[in-house]
Amino acid sequence: MSGHTHAQNIRRKKEAIDKKRGKIFSQLAKKLIAAARAGGGDPNANLALKYAIDKAKAANMPNDTIERAIKKGTGELDGAAQLVEQTFEGVGPGGVHIFVECLTDNRNRTAPEIRKIFEIGGGKLGGPGSTAWLFEKKGVIALEAAQIDEDELLELVLEAGADDMTAEDDLYEITCSPQAFEEVRTAVEGRGLTTTVAEVMLVPKSRVRIEDQKTARRVLKLLEALEEHDDVNQVASNEDIVCEIALEG
Repeated sequence: MSGHTHAQNIRRKKEAIDKKRGKIFSQLAKKLIAAARAGGGDPNANLALKYAIDKAKAANMPNDTIERAIKKGTGELDGAAQLVEQTFEGVGPGGVHIFVECLTDNRNRTAPEIRKIFEIGGGKLGGPGSTAWLFEKKGVIALEAAQIDEDELLELVLEAGADDMTAEDDLYEITCSPQAFEEVRTAVEGRGLTTTVAEVMLVPKSRVRIEDQKTARRVLKLLEALEEHDDVNQVASNEDIVCEIALEG
């Protein structure tokens, strides 16, 4: 039976965007501000900013809102909070490992709030390094399989520098190194294909299989609670949930 892939995880989050658009925009604005502050306001010279802009546009953030966030990051506009990165590592129901990246203007506020989410969700925070080693940065690109023949797409992305491609349900999922991400994405989109997911994210090196329905629901509920927190930038987890179980009820 099928597992819960990176692409399916992201697609699940995207389907919830309309329900919490205000929070999504707040999170995206923080990413834009932080990226612009760290590397400047030119997306052609700042890949982190380019990726943040792409994600903002994918969520239908208005262009003027994007531009204001970038100008706050570069200091052209007042009112930008001093954002710092903060990470949390923990274990959730079923022994699922979870790595959380945050952008916050108040570490003393964010830490207890993330800890409480873990505790309510049946998880527990661990120390630095307890979970991070289980994940690695990868470019992940996913698209609906109906758009192109599998062999044709595989040849295209391997020539562009992709590491691997899998076909699952109605999706193709392509993985590559962060360095090759832009070239692979350009090759896919240059063929006129529409991507469901296209971003650099933390990908688990191994997975914990969850077959119990109650545990699966608890895991998803914890992940969703973390994703909805305003300061959370990214949530990575290594669950492998059987889809039929995850979708029931």
